[in-house]
Amino acid sequence: MLINGYEEGPLVAGEPLLARPGFWSNHLMAMGGTGTGAERAVPEWFGDDGADTDALTEILFDPERWPVFRVPAADGTGLVVIYRNLVGDYGIDHLLTRPDRSRARRITGGDGGFSGTGLPWHELVRIADSPDPEADGVQDSAARLLLLLPLLDELDAPRTAPARLSAALIAAGAPHETAPSTAESLLTHLMGRARHDSAWASPLSGSQRASLSCRRRTGRLNELQVPFIQGC
Repeated sequence: MLINGYEEGPLVAGEPLLARPGFWSNHLMAMGGTGTGAERAVPEWFGDDGADTDALTEILFDPERWPVFRVPAADGTGLVVIYRNLVGDYGIDHLLTRPDRSRARRITGGDGGFSGTGLPWHELVRIADSPDPEADGVQDSAARLLLLLPLLDELDAPRTAPARLSAALIAAGAPHETAPSTAESLLTHLMGRARHDSAWASPLSGSQRASLSCRRRTGRLNELQVPFIQGC
């Protein structure tokens, strides 16, 4: 797999890892609680155990293989999640592509901070619920929502958000009895972290304020050229 701008990374299709025990713990646990004891996120919140989570950590963060998860939408919009396993500069990058643009743009990178703005809840749900059946990538709506959840940039998600997120967690293997509290914890963390400015538009709107570019770690590129994914 090749993604322009990531030529130095040994990219591999990550979609098969979604079904592996321990995946969602690795992807979402950092967004759980930051406290201790019962308040601290644990693998069991996501239906995993510590051994499975540790085993998946070795795979997800292997410097020799950078998993890539593609989330194409029916309207041509595409989001790509890349585990950037560069030694000394680990991170999870989110790239946005649009059919009316010739470049893909990185929304998050490094420490997970936004390059301009993330996505409001209604955009995350819209993308999750509108897969492109003709494109390669993740088709399941629950997995799509959970993959993109770190992009949430909203100070006050709608009342329906906890129930929708809880249902997605259950579909991904989280225990029915604890999924609602896990969903609440994730949303509380994300909304508390959000750095939303009411003057910013969604990056899907095409506004200039929403299109603030970010520099890659090398400083050579602000945006990523497309076509961004090619088979190899």
